[in-house]
Parts: sequence; structure tokens; C-alpha cells
Amino acid sequence: MTIETPTIIAVIGATGHQGGSVVDALLEHDGVHVRALVRDPEGEKGRALAARGVELFPGDLTDPQSIDAVLAGADGAFAMTTMAGPGGTEFEIATGTAVADSAHRAGLPHLVFSSVGGAERNTGIGHFESKRRVEEHIESLGIHATFVRPVFFMENLLGMGVSVEDGTVVVREPLPDGIPLQMIAVRDIGRVAAAVLLGGTSVEGGSVEIAGDQLTGSQIAAAFGEASGLPSRYEALPLEAIAAMGDAANMFAWFAKLPAYQADFAATSELDPEVLDLPEWIAHVGWNAGN
Repeated sequence: MTIETPTIIAVIGATGHQGGSVVDALLEHDGVHVRALVRDPEGEKGRALAARGVELFPGDLTDPQSIDAVLAGADGAFAMTTMAGPGGTEFEIATGTAVADSAHRAGLPHLVFSSVGGAERNTGIGHFESKRRVEEHIESLGIHATFVRPVFFMENLLGMGVSVEDGTVVVREPLPDGIPLQMIAVRDIGRVAAAVLLGGTSVEGGSVEIAGDQLTGSQIAAAFGEASGLPSRYEALPLEAIAAMGDAANMFAWFAKLPAYQADFAATSELDPEVLDLPEWIAHVGWNAGN
């Protein structure tokens, strides 16, 4: 796709996985100028962005003036929030509110906010509810915005569940087998967000819940097994095994009570025709049994 006139898109969170995927997707298009809000322009991640032609704006989400600077004159912006860190969900709400307020002050033409699947459905899950509070604040300001609501990240599987034991791929999650889990690759969140930011999509101004696959525990294990040429099995953990994780335990309890995520697979494919299913994602990231 070639943009006839230069389009300026600001990315908040560009040094992270989601924001980085948005930068990657935007840079595939000619005529798009990408800005990024970064804490340390001289850091390794900042320098890497600059080397790719991204314009860096120093600052962070606790500094409204720096948010104002990166959004000033932009044609659109992508923003995400996180509960990671000492402030937890209250910090997430505060930073999301700060971005919305800045977008309102700037008269930003279009804000794409990355939320979470189910945010609007009163899940009671802390980091789902905090993102909904941000959505509600954006709505209250009358900003032209689109909410992209991704489901469970495929990347999470590598951090919490896949191992190779005695020549067998073992996947363990606190989810009963037979319950399908909707998933999305972080790469595809970026591709969807970029498509929405560049205009002409049917979801603009509304919301879309996105996913690339839907598999049970045994099917997830089989996908990793097939990729490695090894036998596989799935072991469902009791929720008590992650009780100390609090919010994560609540999330997995919600997963088990269908319907949980309710992604629009057709809309996802329309926005991202090359959206990855789990086997394709495993190949894309180059996972193998020796990882």
C-alpha cells in the first residue's frame, strides 16, 4: 500500500512487543512517517528505532508534556497500557487516561487503543477492567477512536507452559482440556492496528476483537509436537497452581466458562489477510525443541 500524502503516526509503546509490532507494520508502507515516545533515545532500543527512520520523542506516560509533543500534528496514534510495574492497574488507568487527555487536547484525528478481548463484558478480571476504564474515558471525551481488542497472546505459551521432557513436548496450562482458547500473534496485533490507522476499514470508530486461532490444550500441544517431530501431551493444571498469581488465575477461570473471548475471525482476516494460526506462528518465530 502506498500513501499518496505523508501520514504521521505516533506510536506509544514502540519499544515494547505490541508497539514494536505496530512500528514494523507501519514501516512496510511508503509515505508513513512514524514517531515514537521513548524514555531513552540513546538506549539500544531507541537507537534501533532511529536507525529505521522513526522520529524519537523523549518522555514517558507520566509526563503529559511529552505525550502532547509526540501527538502534536499527528494524523493518528497507537497507544497501549500495561499493568506491569509497581502501580498495577491503577497506574494503567492513570497512564491511559493521560494519553486520552493529550489526544483530546491535540485534536488527534484518530486514536487506536489496544485493549483486550472481553473488556466491555464485565469480566471482573483486574487488567481487563482497567483497560475498560481507559476505553470509557476515551469515549467520554468524544475522541475519534478505535478499540482493538486482542485475545490471548500466542507468545504467552512460551513463557508459561511449553517444555520438552524426555523427548516429549509437554504443554501445561490451568485450563481444562477440551476448552478452546482463542489466540493471536503479537505480530498480527500490529498489522491490524496499522490497517486501522491507515484508514478505510469498516471497524474504524468502533471496536474489534481479534484472533488468529482457537485450539484446545491437546491441539496446542499437538501443534508444538508436529513442529518438532516429537510426541506431545497436554496436562491441565488446577487453578490452585497459579492462585498466587491473582489476576492471571481469575483470567484462566474466566477462560473455562464459555463463551469467554468472542473474537471476530472474519474481521481479523479482513484487516490482516496473512494472520497467523498457531502452527504458522510456531514456524514464524522459529520455535524448536531445543529452544
